Amino acid sequence: MVLARSSDPDVPRAIVAAATRLFAAQGFDATSVQAVADEVSLTKQAVLHHFPSKEHLRQAVLDAILAHWNDTLPRLLLAAAASEDRFEAVFGELSAFFAADPDRARVVLREALDRPAEMRKLLRGPVRPWLEAVAGYIRSGQAAGKHHADVDPETYVVHVMLFVISAVATASVMQGALDDEARARSDKELARIARASLFTPARPRGGAPPKR
Repeated sequence: MVLARSSDPDVPRAIVAAATRLFAAQGFDATSVQAVADEVSLTKQAVLHHFPSKEHLRQAVLDAILAHWNDTLPRLLLAAAASEDRFEAVFGELSAFFAADPDRARVVLREALDRPAEMRKLLRGPVRPWLEAVAGYIRSGQAAGKHHADVDPETYVVHVMLFVISAVATASVMQGALDDEARARSDKELARIARASLFTPARPRGGAPPKR
């Protein structure tokens, strides 16, 4: 990728995209600012003009990932919790959303393992509001008897997110354990686990509640 001028408004976005790819492939510590500069055909000084340090670049990558997710994830998670009939379709959309750019999932997984304290701080800010919103929806479902009473709503949402992020980040490895249909099989099983652990069994018409 060749960028003619470091003042071009597309340059910061290109730098962040390149850093995302490199952080996902080799980790933050193993990626130099020079490597990011080489990826976008700029000098190191040009990259530092936009991002004064590698830590600023890391923050920009994480901010971009969270901004992208915050635009879509709350809607998908709320839709999944709303209807068992549509759960598998919505869950498939959720998985496809992450799979569209697996580097984002890999960066988040790496950061969670390498810098857990910093990731906790970061996630408490932008993620907490919609996590609580989805959890509140699950509590409403529990009150109506649609969702299992023993589900911990916030923890459920976090685990679903971890399931999907981990599955996307390690998809190429999973293909070695499964066959050519690894992605479809993985998506289907993840949806089954998430649905069964949230929704109560349907009650037969005119019959007694199913045994649990």
